Amino acid sequence: MQTKQPRRPGELVFNLAMVLGSLFLLWSAYGISGFEALSAPGAVPLVTTAVMVVCGGLILRDTLRKSATTAEKLERDILPLPVIVTILAILAYALALKPLGFLPTSFLFLTGLIGYLRGGSLLRAAIQSLLIVALIYLVFRIVFTVLMPPGIVPEAEIIAWVKSLFAGGGT
Repeated sequence: MQTKQPRRPGELVFNLAMVLGSLFLLWSAYGISGFEALSAPGAVPLVTTAVMVVCGGLILRDTLRKSATTAEKLERDILPLPVIVTILAILAYALALKPLGFLPTSFLFLTGLIGYLRGGSLLRAAIQSLLIVALIYLVFRIVFTVLMPPGIVPEAEIIAWVKSLFAGGGT
């Protein structure tokens, strides 16, 4: 026997946002090349976003059929303060990445979130963040040569200086 669960706080708004976002992505995918052929560059994004719109519409329909009575509270059960702070930190990271670059933005992001979520010493959070960012930088920038947003750190000059040290001509 299937029981009908009530609609959770924020569920209707979230599902509506998903449908609207999927419609926007469908429109954007259509703008790639229209629907000229199955082998066209926009075919896969178009089909994918069409499936998103259909599934989102079905979920929205089911959500609208649910009763809105529940003991849950949005701010307590769905979006407590740590979740909101994390979302805002991610938004700040996205906005600061281009002007500041990968290294300082990632360091500040991790230090702030580790310090907030764990509590305790900000120095310890900064040391952990420094180690994490250094490891990420080493793996992605040095080993795999992935370009990171440069920003305010003179990354190319630092890499050239380090390479010159290993080449034997560092001053």
